[in-house]
Amino acid sequence: MKRALLVIDVQYEYFTGRMPITYPEGSFENIIKAVDAANLYQIPVILIRHTAIQNDAATFRKGSHNWEIHEDLLKKEHVCIIDKNLPGSFTDTDLENMLKQMSIDTIVIAGYMTQMCCDTTARQAVHLGLSVEFLSDATGTLDIMNYAGKVTGEELHRSILVTQAMRFSRVISTDEWIKDH
Repeated sequence: MKRALLVIDVQYEYFTGRMPITYPEGSFENIIKAVDAANLYQIPVILIRHTAIQNDAATFRKGSHNWEIHEDLLKKEHVCIIDKNLPGSFTDTDLENMLKQMSIDTIVIAGYMTQMCCDTTARQAVHLGLSVEFLSDATGTLDIMNYAGKVTGEELHRSILVTQAMRFSRVISTDEWIKDH
């Protein structure tokens, strides 16, 4: 089993922007812990960055502060930054080819948001024949309310973890994942 850690969309939009991550508490610290462990165990770390394609976008506008990856992550060893415009990290990016060139057969998911880009990327990976480990406490979300209803971050996060564990991923805590190495 050869792994790569994907750190998805840990951008300032989720810290100082319009969508501050609220659940689970400590998710950012666990992301950093996972990256440190990956670096220690020579597991490649790939940073993923979301970019809105609209020039007047309210969120993830290229070049804005909130579009930037959190500086604490940029200080860590990483292979590269993959830019994407849709929730799936494989869509219209070179991620699949990069993983094949590195002989990666398992991806580890950390980052934001659990139900959007993390979930979509995990599902895409399974469709591509990769195994997935989904870090339950190094992914996160927030309360969502729209025309379809309202859901708390906790409910949303838990629902995605349960769904991921049904078919797509091995759902595991950061500490459990680190102990496996």
